[in-house]
Amino acid sequence: MKKAYRIKKNEEFQKIFKHGQSFANRQLVVYYQKKSDQKHFRIGLSVSKKIGNAVLRNQVKRYLRQAFLEMEEEIRPDYDLVIIARKPTNQMNLHEIKRSLTHVLKRSKLLIKKK
Repeated sequence: MKKAYRIKKNEEFQKIFKHGQSFANRQLVVYYQKKSDQKHFRIGLSVSKKIGNAVLRNQVKRYLRQAFLEMEEEIRPDYDLVIIARKPTNQMNLHEIKRSLTHVLKRSKLLIKKK
């Protein structure tokens, strides 16, 4: 994932948590905040130690990044997103995580409608 697409600073995470909106399903929580001055979306990933060891946490983050890469054209460009992975994600493969992410983004109206 390109550097410009990432949220890394704690202050940015906290601002999205405090001022943004959220939506969740059993596997993922999405916090989002509109940023009208940017050309593309940015994402921050949070995978807690409750998910498992470092290998498992990194695998979940890789799956989430890959899902975002595949859905890049469908996501509204003027938003900052923070994704929090919940416990069930440690037993999911890439396709299941992508399906769950699509569900959460669709319900929070962050996907661009296809014509």
